[in-house]
Amino acid sequence: MAEIEQPLKKSPQIRPWRYIPTLIIVGLAVYLLLPQIATLKNSWLVVQHMIWWAVALAVVSQVLSYLGAGYMLHAILDIEHQKLPIWKGALITMGSVSIGLVAGGWVGGAAATYGWIHKENHDGNTAAMAGTLPALLDNVALVVMTLVGVIYLLVVHDLGNTQLIEFGIILLALLMVAAGGVVVLRFPETAIRLVVWLAGRWSAMRHKPFTPEPTIAMVKQFVATWHSLRKGNWERPMLGAVANLAFDMLTVYFLFIAAGHSVSVGILIAGYGLPFILGKMAFMLPGGVGVIEAGMVAIYDSLKVPNAVSVVVILGYRLFSFWLPTLLGFVAAAYLSGNLPGRKTKQS
Repeated sequence: MAEIEQPLKKSPQIRPWRYIPTLIIVGLAVYLLLPQIATLKNSWLVVQHMIWWAVALAVVSQVLSYLGAGYMLHAILDIEHQKLPIWKGALITMGSVSIGLVAGGWVGGAAATYGWIHKENHDGNTAAMAGTLPALLDNVALVVMTLVGVIYLLVVHDLGNTQLIEFGIILLALLMVAAGGVVVLRFPETAIRLVVWLAGRWSAMRHKPFTPEPTIAMVKQFVATWHSLRKGNWERPMLGAVANLAFDMLTVYFLFIAAGHSVSVGILIAGYGLPFILGKMAFMLPGGVGVIEAGMVAIYDSLKVPNAVSVVVILGYRLFSFWLPTLLGFVAAAYLSGNLPGRKTKQS
């Protein structure tokens, strides 16, 4: 009997280049973290002798950081003469961060904020502004803080040639993004065509379908948000972003005091901003896990902070600023969505 030839199934195409950025970032984090394992014994000694009132102040600072983010949302809505309690803004911030970690990153978090604000006031334009503006203001504050940190490192000559090149590339990328924002505001129609073309090409390279409407809406929302902040309307939301960042840094400062190693403001800033920029660039890792911790420990180590101290401080900081708020954020998301047992959603 003649054999019946079975049609060959087309094997799925594997594109290893897609995973190269992830492997590089993860490899860098592992490379920087592995040397710290040997210091864990000494770090435990640091933990045993910590000043616990300073730890309590670190926790209070982190709470104030989230209240600063809540004030930012409160101020954004106040521009449109709408009300949002600061405590509820803090819950929305916490919940949106947790949602973003498991569903779409910044886009998922912005969508969650939009949904909860829209549920609160039924105003789509204001909700869209509340969803997009906080991340923009937070990044502006972070970039400024990073520039201050790099300048400090240059002044004290703690950057080698390789580090100068690396940080120079990062800052160049940030300046290009800022220049892109200026172009969008100055020439919105041209920017829309350019962004749609770039997004379409990127989708084509990944063999993904592309729908231009969401991209167009995002650019138009960015322009509309900017115009709404003119004539001084940006000052109070920016104050919230600065408070969010300042109290977050203060958390690190108090943990250094708790570990018995006070640091100067310059050292504090230098070790804070750059790792967060790297964490944001490593967007494939939720919350920059591994990258931020490794980067902060490495920079503080180069600034002569004892390794055992920096490991305790950074792990404690990430516990208070990331892991615990993430867990509480899912509870906040359930509360805001009306999914907690015994709580009824407000009928619109």
